[in-house]
Amino acid sequence: MTTEANAPALDLEDLPNGRATVAEEREHRKQMLAVTLRLFARLGFDEGVAGHVTVRDPEFPGRFWVNPYAVHFSRMKVSDLLLIDEQGKVAEGERRTNKAAFSIHSTIHEARPDVVAIAHTHSVHGRAWAAMGRELDPIIQESCAFYDDHVVFDKYNGLVLDREEGQQIAQQMGNRRAAILQHHGLLTTGRSVEEAAWWFMTMDKACHMQLLAEAAGQPKIMSPEQAELAHRQFSNPNMAKHSFKLQADIILDEEPDVLG
Repeated sequence: MTTEANAPALDLEDLPNGRATVAEEREHRKQMLAVTLRLFARLGFDEGVAGHVTVRDPEFPGRFWVNPYAVHFSRMKVSDLLLIDEQGKVAEGERRTNKAAFSIHSTIHEARPDVVAIAHTHSVHGRAWAAMGRELDPIIQESCAFYDDHVVFDKYNGLVLDREEGQQIAQQMGNRRAAILQHHGLLTTGRSVEEAAWWFMTMDKACHMQLLAEAAGQPKIMSPEQAELAHRQFSNPNMAKHSFKLQADIILDEEPDVLG
């Protein structure tokens, strides 16, 4: 398997949306990361100092940008973000880093060169469903974005402070897009910040919907054919990016200081 250290830097021909230089792509990724954190604050995904979203640097793929330790999601700015190197040290930025962010995110980035961004926070409904120790069922079409595309990681050992447990999470995930960390919360991946963030929001809602459905009765499970169809339709990366943009535009309009 290709490791993060061996993953190629972004080729200029691969730059999306008309961005002409790696520097422009880096700035876009950082902006979307800061916007994601502001949006997550509005959605109540914050929980003290917990939670982190990362995005791979386009020039140095062994490094990633992340929110700093002990800065509230609602106050995050592009200038607050930290660049973390391959040893977990701050390569760029003025604040402290979160050790758990490196332990979890670095190992997934390393194992998955296709993953550009990772979102993990301690959302309420995500944690409530994580207590069940079960995968999500295909009961709602949007939930099928994760049909046969997520795992339950049930080896809870408290705070994830070493890479060994992060490696176990990455190994169990394989090439799937998301994980339910039992007794802990949700984790989603994407080929962009926009994707990883949208999948996190979608997964948290899926947890909420299943909790509500099971509280009301016995929800009907889709057939494999129905679930596979819904998965193809609702796991589309472009749909995720466009859906996220609707939310991002609100943050950029109402909280322009996020770009500071």
